[in-house]
Amino acid sequence: MHRYFLPLLLAFTAPSTFAQTPSPADLYGPLFVQVQTQKLFPDGKTFVDMTARRPAADIMADYEAHPPQTREALTAFVVANFDPPAEPASPPLSGERLTLKAHIASLWPQLARPALEAQAGSSALSLPEAYVVPGGRFREIYYWDSYFTMLGLYADGQDALAQSMLTDFESLIERYGHIPNGARSYYLSRSQPPVFALMLEIKPSADPGKQSRELAALRREHDFWMAGSYCAIKYKPCQRVVVMPDGSQLNRYWDDRDTPREESYAEDVATSAKSDRPAAEVYRDLRAAAESGWDFSSRWLKEPMDLSSIRTTDIVPVDLNSLLWKQETIIADRCRKLADIVCATQYDNWAKARKKAITRYLWRDHRFADYDLGTGGPTFTVSAAMLYPLFVGLASDTEARATARLTRLQLTAQGGLRTTQNPTGQQWDSPNGWAPLQWIAVKGLSDYGYDKQAHDLASRFIRTVNLTYRDTGKMLEKYDIEARRPGGGGEYPLQDGFGWTNGVTRALLAKYPDLDPDQ
Repeated sequence: MHRYFLPLLLAFTAPSTFAQTPSPADLYGPLFVQVQTQKLFPDGKTFVDMTARRPAADIMADYEAHPPQTREALTAFVVANFDPPAEPASPPLSGERLTLKAHIASLWPQLARPALEAQAGSSALSLPEAYVVPGGRFREIYYWDSYFTMLGLYADGQDALAQSMLTDFESLIERYGHIPNGARSYYLSRSQPPVFALMLEIKPSADPGKQSRELAALRREHDFWMAGSYCAIKYKPCQRVVVMPDGSQLNRYWDDRDTPREESYAEDVATSAKSDRPAAEVYRDLRAAAESGWDFSSRWLKEPMDLSSIRTTDIVPVDLNSLLWKQETIIADRCRKLADIVCATQYDNWAKARKKAITRYLWRDHRFADYDLGTGGPTFTVSAAMLYPLFVGLASDTEARATARLTRLQLTAQGGLRTTQNPTGQQWDSPNGWAPLQWIAVKGLSDYGYDKQAHDLASRFIRTVNLTYRDTGKMLEKYDIEARRPGGGGEYPLQDGFGWTNGVTRALLAKYPDLDPDQ
């Protein structure tokens, strides 16, 4: 019997999560398309975050009986039937700046939200306990963002808030079988980099009851990522599972839908129109890149300057497989602690098999690289994703030494770690640097004994964050680390807030107190 047969048979026969929880596109069909196509709002996320004032069926009956014929009529119809999303509160600016650490501490209450009960007419998913949002247009909790946010919460003594976020994520897994990209119905068809296991390991619980619940959630999340095992065969991936040429299994990013992203509908339609591929393929690859968190990057592009050449689902990513290896080792260890030897052996074997496959296919030419299913070899993009094997402790000493050297030679800028070397205009490319990747690099290098290099990268990034804070009074989503200024690129304006930048900066200052710019 296939190793995943029984749980996956149950998953396969159950209704999909987005079928159980319809999204705005499902509910409003032609109205949704008209609003997004006409770009009624500058940001496509605005409409899908609005709350309907009455049942969707009633709204659509009126829409179909009297379709708005002009932009003005459409605007009037939407205003009459939907309440706008709450505007994010901006921290007051003053002539005097708090210290960097004090400013971060002052932001947590502004980004924290109370437990949320799902409201009729809203795309927001319920959450049983308090949580932290990134800020700006990101009004809901996000999956991988939250791990980096939690690092700062713990450093600032906000343990209770960090723990309540873990409860929220357990609740999402229990209800939907995975942690969605963000806590909105339109995000349910995809997840994000699987860092829930890492969240649990920051401050492990000693409560046996809680440990059992956490382990059940971890195993269910692992089942989600491996759900394609029942149908994947060599040269024909299924869902998130890829069978490699030697028969081993690795994973890719995916999305269960193949339609334009609802929060970026017009942008995805425009991107697809530039491609000669079937629209559904382009949409799936755009969505899969959103699951990766790197939306968008030359990592996923066949032609680095052409977003319509995106082929995320053809790439076996080194970051995702490193995280899944770590998840498997953590599950095995937790099973051992609960005296479940069968479980521990099972996950140990899966972790060993994955590590062997990573070494064979994702370590090429003296570097960790994504694997291109189309060419049968490594992609040409040198990216910060190559530091994930160090971050999770998977790399050998030889691999770590080569990675540290390549990082120093190609990915180190004056303001921190480069995402890639490619200046494509996409936000996950040069010249942007991102807080989560700084932490992954610093921790990975430090764990392998490259302390001076890790300290140097941390110093460069903290100087960038502090300089920008002194100039603008803000903590930002991303930075131009070549010029040490606010970052650019992407589908939406630069956001401030900002959860993971606060978290990583605060964690770096806790790790390296000598880098505190105010001391």
